[in-house]
Amino acid sequence: MLNLDPSTLITRIITLIVAFTVHEFAHAWTATRFGDNTPRQYGRLSLNPLVHLDPLGSLALLLAGFGWAKPVPVNPYILNRRSSSALMWVSLAGPLSNLMLALLAAIPLRFGLIPYSTWSLSRGWLPSPGEFLIGFIWINLVLCLFNLIPIAPLDGDKILEYFAPPSIARVLETIRPMGPLLLMLVVFVLPTLGIDILGFILYPALSNLLSLLLGGSL
Repeated sequence: MLNLDPSTLITRIITLIVAFTVHEFAHAWTATRFGDNTPRQYGRLSLNPLVHLDPLGSLALLLAGFGWAKPVPVNPYILNRRSSSALMWVSLAGPLSNLMLALLAAIPLRFGLIPYSTWSLSRGWLPSPGEFLIGFIWINLVLCLFNLIPIAPLDGDKILEYFAPPSIARVLETIRPMGPLLLMLVVFVLPTLGIDILGFILYPALSNLLSLLLGGSL
């Protein structure tokens, strides 16, 4: 954090509050639409950032540009009783909410409402409007794609389980208890050895999505 300039830090703090809050609220709202009141009972059907932010995950977003919030508790039994696809939709709602936030933030840039020349111009401690929007879009796209990785406890695990054939679903079930350790290995350990799996997977998709949202103007 000490190496971040003030405008970048401000951009990440505001983005953290908005992106994580909307992401977790989307999970909670979708679960309640399928008849599961567990998120409401735990106070998670809320746009109050304080009920969603995880201290360690928030710090990771500030330092590394990606992180996590507190997972929304749901009852899979209630969801599956309502629809076999309910848990998948609840999981998908979070990444989709970040994609929608990125799309909304791209509109003023895409249509010239904020000049492209302001993207890299900070005004003292504050980010310029363009600089803020680019950071906001980038981090929301990172959160969207990162959460789609099919490793528990990320959302992609339940999404892939729904669409996967039984043989793949059984493999996912087997490795699910090791998911947090696998994530730690991929996110923190392997990069120190020069093996950046996340970068190899995410950055091409990030660049393509950013170019698509902004009309190839980067």
